Amino acid sequence: MSGRATVARLPRELHPLAWWGWAVGLAGAASTTSNPYLQLLLVAVACIVVLARRTDHPWARVFHLYLAVGALIVVLRVLFRLLVGGAYGTRVLVDLPEIPLPDAVLGIQLLGPVTQEALLGGLYDGLRLATIVICVGAANALANPKRLMASMPAALYEVGTALVVAVNVMPQLAQSVRRVRAAQRLRPSPGGRARRWTSIRRVLVPVLEDALDRSLALAAGMDTRGYGRSGEATRAQRLRTGALMLGGMVGIGVGVYGVLDLTAPRWLALPMLALGVALAVAGMVASGRRVGRTRYRPAPWRWPEVVVVGTGIAVLAAFLVLRGSEPLVLEPDLLAAPVVSVAALAAALLGLVALLAPPPPGTDGGAR
Repeated sequence: MSGRATVARLPRELHPLAWWGWAVGLAGAASTTSNPYLQLLLVAVACIVVLARRTDHPWARVFHLYLAVGALIVVLRVLFRLLVGGAYGTRVLVDLPEIPLPDAVLGIQLLGPVTQEALLGGLYDGLRLATIVICVGAANALANPKRLMASMPAALYEVGTALVVAVNVMPQLAQSVRRVRAAQRLRPSPGGRARRWTSIRRVLVPVLEDALDRSLALAAGMDTRGYGRSGEATRAQRLRTGALMLGGMVGIGVGVYGVLDLTAPRWLALPMLALGVALAVAGMVASGRRVGRTRYRPAPWRWPEVVVVGTGIAVLAAFLVLRGSEPLVLEPDLLAAPVVSVAALAAALLGLVALLAPPPPGTDGGAR
């Protein structure tokens, strides 16, 4: 057996872009359906993969926060639908008194009859958004943000750094809260029940202070490493790069419109979309040449990364096919119980193929 094949089978952290590609595929599939059974199945798939392939890093231990945020989204969406749109539909469940509003907000009502369509519509919409949030949380728990920042293309380094910092906010806040609460338990204060009422205030200020210190340390580290510095470029090179990026964005916009509008000429659909993508890629390559970056031990891209990304793409493609062949399964009627087909179940469970990824180091399935 060759040394290269042996290294490929060792426990290692998967390329962060592979996990993001898998999670984006699941999130895209969740956006195509309002069936609550399929949404819950996608959430279960994300939870199983996270529990099996997450590491011991701090950002991997806050996935439960995304589950809590998802549950909160569902509750708020249902309450909001009942508060301002409960009279939508015909099958009344509860007849609440309506609060009259002035004519300036005509079309909006407070309370009123609660219908089955409004209740289920709010529940399905909330589940859809919650599933997308949980899929993003799964990517954030599985992908190493430091390696993700180092793996961004040179042309997208600044934008990628901002995105990495943004998606890493919740894990950092959770880590700060855990550290502050652990420090407070070491020096307990008298008060008993009164201490519970003031716990939020006692945690909030240290957490904000810790977040500010981390931000200053990050800014200092980025400045020390020359963040924001770019190579020299002539005026002609800047104009050429800008023209390529602008043409690519226009082509992508026109192509997406042509794909969505079936009455538009077909040469405005996929051909224009492909041309826009080609121009955008050319612009990013030209822009990346002005950014001088070096990588120490770049993250490898091997067959497990291809399998994980392909799994996310396959789940999304399967749901798009089912959207045309089985529309009532993906978009159930609000007056009837949702149904699930074998093909839909198989499409959702296809996301578990990501378990073929090697276990990361430091877990029960990996080397310690």
